[in-house]
Amino acid sequence: MRKTRNLVAGALGIATAIALTACGSSDNSGTNASADSTPDGAGKTITVWNMQGDLTDDTMKAINDEFTKETGAQVKVETQEWADIATKVTTALATDTPPDVVELGNTDVPLFAASGGLADLTDSKDALQQGGTWLDGLAGPATIDGNLYGVPAFAATRAVIYNKKMWSEAGITAAPTTYEELTKDLDKVKAKFGGQKDFAPFYLPGKYWYDGLQWVWDAGGDVAAKDGDSWKGTMSDSKAQQGLADFKAFQNAYSTKASASINTTGTGQPDQDKDIFAAGKTSAVIGNAWEIGVIEQDNPKLKDADLGTFPFPGKSGSTQPVMLAGSDWGIAAKSKNQDLATTWVKIAASQAIQSGPVVAQGWIPVTTEMIDAAKGSADALHQAYFVAAGNSKSTPATAGWATIEGDKAVEQFFADIATGAKSPADAAKGFDDHLDSVLNDQG
Repeated sequence: MRKTRNLVAGALGIATAIALTACGSSDNSGTNASADSTPDGAGKTITVWNMQGDLTDDTMKAINDEFTKETGAQVKVETQEWADIATKVTTALATDTPPDVVELGNTDVPLFAASGGLADLTDSKDALQQGGTWLDGLAGPATIDGNLYGVPAFAATRAVIYNKKMWSEAGITAAPTTYEELTKDLDKVKAKFGGQKDFAPFYLPGKYWYDGLQWVWDAGGDVAAKDGDSWKGTMSDSKAQQGLADFKAFQNAYSTKASASINTTGTGQPDQDKDIFAAGKTSAVIGNAWEIGVIEQDNPKLKDADLGTFPFPGKSGSTQPVMLAGSDWGIAAKSKNQDLATTWVKIAASQAIQSGPVVAQGWIPVTTEMIDAAKGSADALHQAYFVAAGNSKSTPATAGWATIEGDKAVEQFFADIATGAKSPADAAKGFDDHLDSVLNDQG
């Protein structure tokens, strides 16, 4: 299905919702959470909010059945829609009878931690990890000032999708595994098809910041860093500047000039799946796994055998670090059943659930160990997503990041570089100033 994890839906309105509770600490009236022992829940019921279109009824049943078996407690599942969810969650967490467990978009966790609505799970972290290594793109945003406020639920990410027919006609018989191989292959595609109007060997819109960040991270740079009690934008640092220069060089060399100022889809601009890839105007894009189905639906002549995928090879010698889509489980600070909620979340993050129903749904499990075990059984078109997810990074774990996404500053930043409207240095100076202001504004 076509599912976009726009983690900023209503981000500019979130600040208003958070202001309801951000200035005060919440009253943790529940039992102290612990994942080291199994509580007796006989006669009790916990409420879990999960998001529409994420975990299926079968997956939730698997978690709930094991939970009831272990604790004797029951589970009331309430499925929520994404529309206005930030306001709804903030309001619910501020009440005296909140849902016990809430599914949260991974980069949204700092918003609700800042409001005081989430329980601090730090003391239970080792037990919740269950010996695994959580993906940084899920655990990073859930870890604020060293304290844990969310437990990874599932992941998704992006990889390169390419037209194997086109690449074969250009003399390419295998997917590239290094950056040098990638650029040589794209040069061959450019030589073969570059004469076609509006053709891009690799379609990469300038505002596609999810990909843009991969270049910064691959060069060893980052968006921002914690400096004492404050955040400081670091796009002006030398490593980030190298990544931005690499992004501009690649985008300008292999995408169309018109793409430098737009995003992958939106009002008045082409959809990279339907209008570009499916229409034969590019040989490659970077996209989510669900985009494969969209491309094939938009162009029925393209079948699985005609398409290939691979993780984007970085100049660093490794795959480019990716930003994960996905969710974390949060436990309400005012839950009266924190011990039971913690047990439920531990089960949801366990290998039995993650490597079973979660992977069966098409999601990526939450630890590197489970990814390594699962990727070998994935079909050829999806193995690349497991490999890519194993190397992830996260955006700054602060409530202010939602504003950066919501005001589109990060999109414009990369577009200014791609179009040449600003040099990487000049663009970074303005963006760092914006980061310094917004990331440190706690309302």
